[in-house]
Amino acid sequence: MTAGNQLTRTQRDDLRTIAAMIIPASDEYKVPGADDPAIQADILATLGRDTRLVAAALDHLARLAGGPLSELDATKRDAVAQELRKNGGAAAATLVRVVLQCYYRDDRVLRSLGLELRAPFPKGHVLPDGDWSLLDPVKARGGTLRRAP
Repeated sequence: MTAGNQLTRTQRDDLRTIAAMIIPASDEYKVPGADDPAIQADILATLGRDTRLVAAALDHLARLAGGPLSELDATKRDAVAQELRKNGGAAAATLVRVVLQCYYRDDRVLRSLGLELRAPFPKGHVLPDGDWSLLDPVKARGGTLRRAP
């Protein structure tokens, strides 16, 4: 069972709702909101060790809302989100971090920021096989011995 499957249907719906509140879609910048299905799938697939804290934050959110967050009007939803932000502790911080990390690794978002969709090194420079000259400065430093913890 994946971490995302450990969340109830209501928790997943609330996650999508709060994600859209954290980062709404922007037509101006041509980027999706954090509630985009691809971003939500990434969040659910990569929750891993954060599942427990994210579920705790979503449970706290549901208690504050008195039911599903998506069923509240915008004003009440904002008030509930502000209360979670103030008193949600580590669980709320983890929820926000998870949403942000998945959002900012989406290709569409990276493109809108002007970033390339690949590692910045070697920027298209191909090194010939067997050319280890880049390591010469490292080799010249000599060994560094450290006590293992």
